[in-house]
Amino acid sequence: MAAHFGSRLRKGAANTAVAAVAVAAMAASQAPGTAAENGRGVDSQSASDTDAHGTGEDSATGNSLYYTDLPPLNSPVESSAPSAGPTTGTSGTTGDSESGIPATVLDAYQKAAAEIRQSKPGCNLPWELLAAIGKVESGHASGGRVDAEGTTYSKILGPALDGNGFALIKDTDNGLYDGDSTYDRAVGPMQFIPSTWAWAGRDGNGDGVKDPNNVYDAALAAGHYLCRFDRDLSVQSDMNAAVLGYNNSQAYLSTVLSWYDYYRKDAHSIPDGTGTLPSHRSDEGSTPSPTPTATSGSGPAKKPGKSPSGNKPGSGGSSSPGAGPTPSRPTPTPTPTPTDTVDHLTDGGTGELSAMAGDTFGRTVVVKAVTETGKAVPGVRVRFLINGDTDAAFSGGEIVATAVTDSTGKATAPALVAGEKAGDFQVRALVVGRTVSGVDYPATVTERRADTLVRIGDAPPACVPGGEFAGQIVVKATYQGAVADGVAATATLVKAADNPSEAGAGPYFKDAAGNAVRTLTGLRTDAGGLLSLPKLYADDTAGTFLLRITTAGGATVTVELQVEAATPSPTPSSSPSSDGAS
Repeated sequence: MAAHFGSRLRKGAANTAVAAVAVAAMAASQAPGTAAENGRGVDSQSASDTDAHGTGEDSATGNSLYYTDLPPLNSPVESSAPSAGPTTGTSGTTGDSESGIPATVLDAYQKAAAEIRQSKPGCNLPWELLAAIGKVESGHASGGRVDAEGTTYSKILGPALDGNGFALIKDTDNGLYDGDSTYDRAVGPMQFIPSTWAWAGRDGNGDGVKDPNNVYDAALAAGHYLCRFDRDLSVQSDMNAAVLGYNNSQAYLSTVLSWYDYYRKDAHSIPDGTGTLPSHRSDEGSTPSPTPTATSGSGPAKKPGKSPSGNKPGSGGSSSPGAGPTPSRPTPTPTPTPTDTVDHLTDGGTGELSAMAGDTFGRTVVVKAVTETGKAVPGVRVRFLINGDTDAAFSGGEIVATAVTDSTGKATAPALVAGEKAGDFQVRALVVGRTVSGVDYPATVTERRADTLVRIGDAPPACVPGGEFAGQIVVKATYQGAVADGVAATATLVKAADNPSEAGAGPYFKDAAGNAVRTLTGLRTDAGGLLSLPKLYADDTAGTFLLRITTAGGATVTVELQVEAATPSPTPSSSPSSDGAS
């Protein structure tokens, strides 16, 4: 579970305060001569805007670069007519131009929000928030330079997160997503770092692939990322926390909220590839930087004369034309961290992971971080991920959690809670920020079951052929003495006590079309463990019949049903007549 960086703002924080911060940030970003010398995340803000440890591994973006361009001060409604064509982002662009979102990208934002309204209705995710983040992270996929399936024509990559002006995040994907086998980089329209995409990635366009370079996949992943921790994004403090978790900077929060408010007032679709491109980044002043293009293969472009990744002159780093060689920075000797000494993870005493649907697992996942010689390593951050076709989750409803190894080298995941889907899945434990051998734990969710089933009330009275049974048959299920709710059950009219085959005659139920059926499936006990059967009818066959009700887990009860022909009433005899003889 990604860590919460920054302090959570009080619920219901005044929107006017947010607006004031946004206006201040706008003024700073557009003032001539503004410069930021301390690299990404510091900008013109204080160093406290970044997390205290200078690490971004648990954020979506790794606290990488973002665009600082802000919407016009005038609202879209008050703006002038749209510009004749796409423009390079400056403070002078019109409202109508700025409020345009490339059609495919807009569709991805809206479909992602619609899906999350179904899967996480309590989150109240507005699509405009996804649009605001997409604008700030990549300028809506470099102005909508995507194909018909929503995949960018070339990769949008952030700078190497090598610790020089950025967080230090060593390679976690062997260069699979970002092409860098030394350090991680933020990737795609929503700028996910590979280690986050590994667990947060989603397939938003249904092609069976989770691709951070596809705007449908990336937008859906961003939506789920923002909706973690049971957040309600209609509450301002929860929205603030979600955005700060995406990229931990107060300046970033102000910029995103400015665009969010702007798009809520007005947003419209424009052709793909014609979007307004941002020009200011979080690692520089007001001088426009080169805009990323469809052929550059990069994300927010590096400004000539700056080398955010710390390249030395002559080693491929860029420099300002005519400015002479860029002075090299001494590379500090890194201090080994606990993560650097870990050779692999091993089991820490987890045991068998099995639970009934809806229950909390009796065992938790415990791993141990060790050196090559088997020595325990404390202080190592371990990420736990739930993989597989399951709705099981860690307590709190998340599919990913993070813990730190203790003095014995052990890290314990939060409690596992089984969902309603029975089956097998896997919990994977990995070291955060380093590719070393992890541990996979098989887990099983069994369906809800009952071990006892009893009839409530008396058996229904006898019924005449062709009639209806009076009353309703009700049974109660329990498991180990406790109410067994949500347990699947089947009711069948059987041939005999020793023959569970379905009877061919006698009492029956009716289906939705009114046809006679003698087996009911898909029944489930209610919250009190009760199961009430539908009305029973009798055909023309008289006799004694058996109704057998069976639950998952094998609990069974049999109810005897009587169908008796009505006894004919005696016909009154006539009195002997008298002929009056004396």
